[in-house]
Amino acid sequence: MAAAGESAAPVCVLVLGMAGSGKTTFVQCLAAHLHGQRCPPYVINLDPAVHELPFPANIDIRDTVKYKEVMKQYGLGPNGGIVTSLNLFATRFDQIEVFTWSASGTIITEALASSFPSVVVYVMDTSRSTNPITFMSNMLYACSILYKTKLPFIVVMNKTDIIDHSFAVEWMQDFETFQDALNQETSYVSNLTRSMSLVLDEFYSSLKVVGVSAVLGTGLDDFFVQLSKAVEEYESQFFDLVLYNDQALNSEIQEFFENLMDLLDSSS
Repeated sequence: MAAAGESAAPVCVLVLGMAGSGKTTFVQCLAAHLHGQRCPPYVINLDPAVHELPFPANIDIRDTVKYKEVMKQYGLGPNGGIVTSLNLFATRFDQIEVFTWSASGTIITEALASSFPSVVVYVMDTSRSTNPITFMSNMLYACSILYKTKLPFIVVMNKTDIIDHSFAVEWMQDFETFQDALNQETSYVSNLTRSMSLVLDEFYSSLKVVGVSAVLGTGLDDFFVQLSKAVEEYESQFFDLVLYNDQALNSEIQEFFENLMDLLDSSS
């Protein structure tokens, strides 16, 4: 999603998150808000497996690649079908889940980030993160995306209409509070989570977090405040790094496309 902001160029907002976190509803809420502000966004859907979109998309991967046909043609399962659909779509690109770690995900992200101020928005289901182990899984995934994309990062704690996100913020800010919550868990995973929580302290210290209810539309003002800060961060800290990565990636893109087409030709 690209939305016009105060900067000269539109801002590219890359919305990622686990299944069921409310990504689609969040984008719908965001798009409706921007239309209401007479600042219509340019929306790109990169989910080939979504059944319906509750908002208009300027570019929809489903118009280019038919997910079920890809699965059938190449004998793939659901995840393989999504990855291959993204790879095929990337061949049309002018140069989460699976998008973040696929080669095409990197190509698309780099292409956008080298052209526009870009921010990654990780949507998290707050209501399903009240368990400290589940919460840690979300944070580890968010951390991995941050270091993979190397872009300004915002965590949107969604579904605050069900439960307030303050408990999660407290866990991030107070190590002892999180440890107390972990002490209630008896599984072996809790010991691993306890160790990992120490590692994520630095990640938490610079993380932008906002609570949002995509259903009610609350928290968007705070989101746009954090988005403005993230754009400033991109312009001051990330732009040169993105350009460097983009130049290094160019030589790999041609090789990726050639290998992809050879693989698809041999499978057909």
